[in-house]
Amino acid sequence: MAILFRYFHQLRNTILVYSETQTKKWKNNIYLILAGAFTLFIIADYSVMHLTTDLRQEAYDIMVRYRLNVPKPDNDIIIVDINEASLNAMSKEYGRWPWPRQVLGEFVEQIEKQHPAAVVFDILFSDADIYNEDSDNYFNAAISSTDNTFFPMLRLDSADDSLSQVRPDMIPGVSAITEGAQKDATVAIIIPFFLAIQQSGRMGLHNIYPDDDGIVRQYPVYLSDYGWKIPSLPLRIGQHLKFANPQAARVLLNWRGPPFTYQSVTFSDLFADMSSKNKKRSQVEFYNKIVIIGSTAPSLFDIKPTPLSQMHPGVEILATAIDNFKHGDFLRNPDMGYINLFLALCVIWATAWSFYFDAGRVKIDRLFGASQAILISVSYASINLTNTYINLTGPFTLGIAYYSIARLCALVADKTFDKSHVSESQLKSGGLVGVLMLIRIGSNTKRFSDHSRETIRLDIQRIGSRKKSVEILIGRQRGIWNLFENIIAVSWLCESNDEVDRISVNSDVDVVQQAVVPLLQKYCEVAEDEVTWFVNEMEFCGGQEARENWYKLFVETLAHCHTIKRVENEKRQTV
Repeated sequence: MAILFRYFHQLRNTILVYSETQTKKWKNNIYLILAGAFTLFIIADYSVMHLTTDLRQEAYDIMVRYRLNVPKPDNDIIIVDINEASLNAMSKEYGRWPWPRQVLGEFVEQIEKQHPAAVVFDILFSDADIYNEDSDNYFNAAISSTDNTFFPMLRLDSADDSLSQVRPDMIPGVSAITEGAQKDATVAIIIPFFLAIQQSGRMGLHNIYPDDDGIVRQYPVYLSDYGWKIPSLPLRIGQHLKFANPQAARVLLNWRGPPFTYQSVTFSDLFADMSSKNKKRSQVEFYNKIVIIGSTAPSLFDIKPTPLSQMHPGVEILATAIDNFKHGDFLRNPDMGYINLFLALCVIWATAWSFYFDAGRVKIDRLFGASQAILISVSYASINLTNTYINLTGPFTLGIAYYSIARLCALVADKTFDKSHVSESQLKSGGLVGVLMLIRIGSNTKRFSDHSRETIRLDIQRIGSRKKSVEILIGRQRGIWNLFENIIAVSWLCESNDEVDRISVNSDVDVVQQAVVPLLQKYCEVAEDEVTWFVNEMEFCGGQEARENWYKLFVETLAHCHTIKRVENEKRQTV
């Protein structure tokens, strides 16, 4: 009978150990299940849904807005600004906007004397001025004598193409992309009214297309309609000035800074000086410059939201595009789809396995924080040091999302599965034995970092085969409360009438005693004589009074631990 009884208890203990192992395993499986769900979502998002697109746009905006290495605007690009001051000053003689075209004709004649590289109008001359025909004729004559003036066209909604009588091959500068270009197709487009402009062919689209969220980040190089290539205004300028123009249909703008970054001259001031006999401005001010005539006046409504401002003047966006085309430093944005997919899965599964194997809160936090820092640093460095924007926002955002949920699951799991022996004994009835080991490590709190503390706690928990609670106490207050400084509390719980169970606990206590000093020396660099411990046990009944008994057990054990320490100190002093 005694042999059967012994085998029965051994089988029972084996079942208990297996049950505890499976409980912990099931608790940790939630991280792998969660990673699997994230994997399915990531694959679906990158393949079909594209829900992280908006997040990538916002991340790009932040990086552009706060980057350290901002390229300087080209000094050879100057904006002649029709601002509110110009509108007010010119209204006295020419009325409110639009002014008679003769004003702009005279301006062209005067500025051409300085031999600029290009004179670019960001003004759409869509209709004739029926009240000033002579003024229009003057402007047309002024333009006809130039070979470096450029003018915008406006592409209208393609839904109105059938109402138009303009075929793409009728527009100067438009070329067929393929042999199958539709020759009978028509496009809804506004071409400058003046014959001199049409005959010059120096025209390009100045359409600006914001992204889905209404923010302007890109600029079209050309539009492809019915197999025809309709160039943008910066592209036509680049072709004339021999820039190495981009091959893509649109480019990501490499912003030079917030609004009013480019050199500018108030139109009314410049026009007044040009009309004066006693000129005060340099007469080579615009030599070999790209001069853009446009408006920053809010009342003329040429304002667009960009990553740098909600009120970015359209003429400054045009200047940025011309600057990018001239230097070829528009931002390349390679397709990172499969790379982002791979990185996102790596971050999530590496984090999941860390949680699954219980690597420790501090270690998990550091490893995850390092991975996220690397991702965001690569993106930020790319936009500061190169002309290529490496977009890793997807893996970064998805990693943050997984980590947040996993950390919440860990907190819930700790509350659900890892009940302390105090709460466990309150739920039981009958006789119980509480075993407590207090390990004291000197009094130097600097030896305990957060990382080493968590590592030691987890390693002690893994030692042996019995379930145990491990806590490291740190006395932060002064005075008597400093008695609780640098104390490791290890506790076990078993039934008082189960001798085999008690033997198993005592065996586990011995294993911890043998392992604790090398473990502390590894992570805390403490001397062996600085480590003292005392093991105490108490029999009590389960239920509500169990908490009070655990408190008594802790106080008694702590007193014995300090007594041992005092006796050892006295011996050292005697020696």
